[in-house]
Amino acid sequence: MPTATPVTQVLPDTDAATYADWFACLAEPTRVRMLHAVATAPRGMTVGALTGILGISQSTCSHHVRKLADVGFVQVHKERTATLVTINAACCAGLPHAADAVMGLLAPRPCCPGDVPSDVDVRALRAGDWPAVRRIYGEGIATGIATFETTVPSRASLDAKWLPGHRWVAELDGEVVGWAAATPVSTRECYSGVAETSIYVADGHRGRGIGKALIRNQVMAADEDGLWTLQTSIFTENRTSIGLHHAAGFRTIGIRERVAQRDGIWHDTVFVERRSAVN
Repeated sequence: MPTATPVTQVLPDTDAATYADWFACLAEPTRVRMLHAVATAPRGMTVGALTGILGISQSTCSHHVRKLADVGFVQVHKERTATLVTINAACCAGLPHAADAVMGLLAPRPCCPGDVPSDVDVRALRAGDWPAVRRIYGEGIATGIATFETTVPSRASLDAKWLPGHRWVAELDGEVVGWAAATPVSTRECYSGVAETSIYVADGHRGRGIGKALIRNQVMAADEDGLWTLQTSIFTENRTSIGLHHAAGFRTIGIRERVAQRDGIWHDTVFVERRSAVN
């Protein structure tokens, strides 16, 4: 029997042409600097002011302004004797949307990893699992790229904050080798379906698909329980975790720059989010 060919998402021709014009316009560094200058000026900037800031001639400045205006990034109008350049507010959302569309972030995302190991059993956390869970938490802390925590939280503090129906452990040959949990992001009713997630895999067992098994169970249970958004922040250095979350339908929302310190060093984190398809 012939193997079915996977369906590939194709960007519509009209969208591709529009986005190509936008990116071509920004292929000139002076225009990128100009757009940034205008976008960060609350009331816009005159051509004269842009000329001074960018260190270019007025004719060159006017040429680049026209190019930006032609694709709709800026708007130009006369104000007495000056030419005022203001940002087109629509491009603040349109340009990130274009980048997301081209990179496939707006295409249908997977539910969860399908290639999970058959010998890993994921089940609800039991009272006797807490020592293993806290030990694995400590092993994650030791990597330096799993959390900003530097000491393992107490059982009482974890028990108090984790959602009762969303605490999971992974077992391999009868040994707890990983865990996953979800924490409410707010006590407000309107955010009752939004949770922050965590996944940790024991040292010596990483790279064996245990994280895939845990996150698969985590997202499927969240869907069934009516949690409409899962979110988490991941160190930019933790490429394995970022890839794992993308495979489970999470998408990157943005980078939180220098959001906190770990051992006196500032770190950036990638903020990812998964929206349930059933809510």
